[in-house]
Amino acid sequence: MVYKIPGVSPEMMRLIIEYAYTRTVQITTENAESLFIAADQFNIMGIIRLCCEFFKSHLCFENCVGIYRFTEYYYCPELQEAAFTFILHHFEDITKVSEEFLDLSVSELKNIIEKDELNVREEDAVFKAIVKWIDHDSSSRRQHIAELLNKVRLALMQAEFFMNNVKTHEYVAESEACKGLIINTLREMYHLSMHGPPDLGFANPLSRPRLPYAILFAIGGWSGGSPTNAMETYDVRADKWVNVTSEQESPLAYHGTAYLKGFIYVVGGFDSVDYFNTVRRFDPLRKTWHQVAPMHWRRCYVSVTILDGFIYAMGGFDGYMRLNTAERYKPETNQWTLITSMHEQRSDASATTLHEKVYICGGFNGNECLITAEVYNATTEQWTLIAPMRSRRSGVGVIAYQNEVYAVREDGACALTAHVVGGFDGVNRLRSVEAYNPVTNTWHAIRPMFNPRSNFGIEVLDDLLYVVGGFNGFTTTFNAECYDEKANEWYDIQDMNIHRSALSCCVVPGLSNIRDYIAKRESIMENSSNEVRFTSSTSSLPV
Repeated sequence: MVYKIPGVSPEMMRLIIEYAYTRTVQITTENAESLFIAADQFNIMGIIRLCCEFFKSHLCFENCVGIYRFTEYYYCPELQEAAFTFILHHFEDITKVSEEFLDLSVSELKNIIEKDELNVREEDAVFKAIVKWIDHDSSSRRQHIAELLNKVRLALMQAEFFMNNVKTHEYVAESEACKGLIINTLREMYHLSMHGPPDLGFANPLSRPRLPYAILFAIGGWSGGSPTNAMETYDVRADKWVNVTSEQESPLAYHGTAYLKGFIYVVGGFDSVDYFNTVRRFDPLRKTWHQVAPMHWRRCYVSVTILDGFIYAMGGFDGYMRLNTAERYKPETNQWTLITSMHEQRSDASATTLHEKVYICGGFNGNECLITAEVYNATTEQWTLIAPMRSRRSGVGVIAYQNEVYAVREDGACALTAHVVGGFDGVNRLRSVEAYNPVTNTWHAIRPMFNPRSNFGIEVLDDLLYVVGGFNGFTTTFNAECYDEKANEWYDIQDMNIHRSALSCCVVPGLSNIRDYIAKRESIMENSSNEVRFTSSTSSLPV
């Protein structure tokens, strides 16, 4: 007897039968959707789970919208959450390349752009996405401009962009419903320019900052003549620092930090009495600290970076001598392993990872501030001296940062360079910045910082290079600034809550409990009148 099963191909039936006997199934990009549908028809939860995991592991800019819409028809809540989160985190890239984005319904698009979690550096990107979506079918979609524009944080835009690109756009100008929104936005922009952001809360929907995708942590340091246990986070969207100090932690300075596989590692350091080889690990989700395996050497003024899943700790001062030794930590085995020693003894240097190699620059050898730099190749296990910097630098900051001017690959795409910032040359604290091009083995001057500083925190966040705190030659500082290589400009940002040097910074992305580490956002409240309160952040940084 022959049974016909509608909607299931012979190939899908074969895979289902094989799974029944072997509990394994071969899932590919070609069969995943059909296999999921067939498994759903027969309620085979094992295959459904495997297909969902396959979809989650293959989310990309081009398919995430389609996968999210797929989950509206087939029940898979974990996959739906993963796809929606992916869309929110990568919205700008998705709108540039995804054809599926243009097929969203107005309610689906509105549901995306109204979310605080939408990860956009500038609200201009949201407006441009709306226009692109309407352009795809302008005759039927232009009627939705007001309800979509109402979800944009319009007052956070640069006034010039708003006046020249939003207010005068044909879709906006022809919409009677947009007129009140334009008036309210201009009023809110005026209030912000006159009075600045509020001290607490961001209740106004026109100027309520989105949530950042990544958080900058500033940990420990030297403040008021002694080490501190202060831990602050920087909310880049609100331009505010938040105190998240843990009472579990002891004061510490001249340490290194690194973020790896969900944990912040605090490496070595000095508490004004002891020099440490200890390593502490912070879980930002559970907010707990645990000690992991100690290093082979005590390391104050240590340089730390990440490469291929290892934490590298190099140089430093053990209380007796400046070190040229280096070691690396593997979290999976909880072990430190000594690697080849550097050519130079280096304390108060700084390190970064660039093109799968470790670079360390500057420092102090016990006699002089260093002008030298070297690179470690993990494949050959060898250190090689590179071209010396333009200035001697101890207490320096080094970070890999994309720079279109100084490094271009053969395929024409911009590459990373090692940016060396500030420090102490033996006489003065420095404002100067230089970048290393590994292709030409040369250094190039970059626009200097506003403020001289040594022993500061340095990180890259949202394609901007941040420098935080440090010693300016007279006192420790809470000043912070950031550099945008595309504009070739430095911008002041909000000062930290406490002045400190000898701190260390790291960036933590994608926290599910992000609200625990950012400036408080009040609930968006409906305002029946047209009066709009000033409730957002402004700074000299154009965001």
